[in-house]
Amino acid sequence: MITLGRRPERLLSYRPAQDYPQLGVRYRARVVKVEKSAGLALLDLGSGLTAALRIKPDRPPPVEGQAVEVEIAIEPQGDKDAVVRVIGLSSGQPGRLSDPASLETRLTGLAPDARIIRGPEARAVADQAEEEALGIEHPLPGGGSIAVETTRALTAVDVDLGAGGGGDAKRAARQANLAAIAELARLLRLKALGGLVVIDLVGRGHDGQALSHAAQTAFAPEQPGVIIGPITKFGTLELALPRRFRPVRDGLCDAAGHLLLDTLGLRLARAMEREGRADPGGRIIARCAPAVAMAAQPYISVLMETLGARFEVVADAAQAREAVQVSVR
Repeated sequence: MITLGRRPERLLSYRPAQDYPQLGVRYRARVVKVEKSAGLALLDLGSGLTAALRIKPDRPPPVEGQAVEVEIAIEPQGDKDAVVRVIGLSSGQPGRLSDPASLETRLTGLAPDARIIRGPEARAVADQAEEEALGIEHPLPGGGSIAVETTRALTAVDVDLGAGGGGDAKRAARQANLAAIAELARLLRLKALGGLVVIDLVGRGHDGQALSHAAQTAFAPEQPGVIIGPITKFGTLELALPRRFRPVRDGLCDAAGHLLLDTLGLRLARAMEREGRADPGGRIIARCAPAVAMAAQPYISVLMETLGARFEVVADAAQAREAVQVSVR
């Protein structure tokens, strides 16, 4: 995880059970289907993974059955396949040709001059970042809030002045909108969201030049590829951001938005670790749903190797899926 002004800005994670095409990794792929009307080709990457290739009008389309070497340009987005760029022709069966970069390498690439912190301190901050990445409503510095909600088509952002609109309403609205743009840039990086973003600004009679300049500054790290539109007559600011990484929510939740069992199991293990470090001599017991207990077992095994065999998980069919009780004896 990377912080900006002590607040989380990017959250990277790796789960061995979640195999997906990661940015920059190369594959030998086979062209399964060519959809000329849609300008897309479906590729088989091997191991059950698929990807899409955007067909460029100035180049001949690939041939079905053809083997090509590709590199992941955009990671999977929800139910949409990863997008690749072609390196050249190839031969042989589909499969991965290069290994994904380690978390340390990826962090260093995003923040070259930052020191990497490991251990309990890093995990505690990452847990906080995870909660924020999954949240919808976020407070603004100085008052007010923004709500960030995603749909299949776009990310909708609502700016709310809250109780901070007293006195000079126009000035308060301007400050809230400027704060919202800066905060939104951080949040979208944290959530790993791209594509079309529509911001419903607060107030009327917006200073378009000031807000556009603020957006250009806030989203400069996403360049190249950022497009910022003018403020519409409906008081919205639209921008398009390049998609690169898999959204954080996709790695933590299922398609319906419920936390994955793996996510719940890891959260349980971290809660037990916190109690175990706070009470080095205590016996830590957790009670949770059976499926969560099973998902947590690999993490609990690692925890016991580190802090001793004093952790016990009790599978209780009466427990709700996301309800976990941790006690110390």
